[in-house]
Amino acid sequence: MQIFTINYVPGKEIEAIGLVTGNVVQAKHIGRDLMAGLKNIAGGEIVSYTDLLNESRVIARDRMIAEAESLGADAVISMRFDAASIMEGTSEILAYGTAVKFK
Repeated sequence: MQIFTINYVPGKEIEAIGLVTGNVVQAKHIGRDLMAGLKNIAGGEIVSYTDLLNESRVIARDRMIAEAESLGADAVISMRFDAASIMEGTSEILAYGTAVKFK
């Protein structure tokens, strides 16, 4: 599956199938929160949260790709990520784009 952040596939004529999405909501781990609190005092990157969000993006992207594949898509164009806080201590990562078929 090819994924593009641009609105076309270079050198290909495409037919839009429709919107595809993938999301995940993950909660912070109490151990991560403890360490993050200490890091917040000292400053700097909170690596455990960076890792959590990276993992979340991979899960959301993979779910989006699975949806596109189930529709018979050859690629996803205009792919984007979005993030939101659902409730305290959680975050949602949403991957979305337009599934397309090559002509």
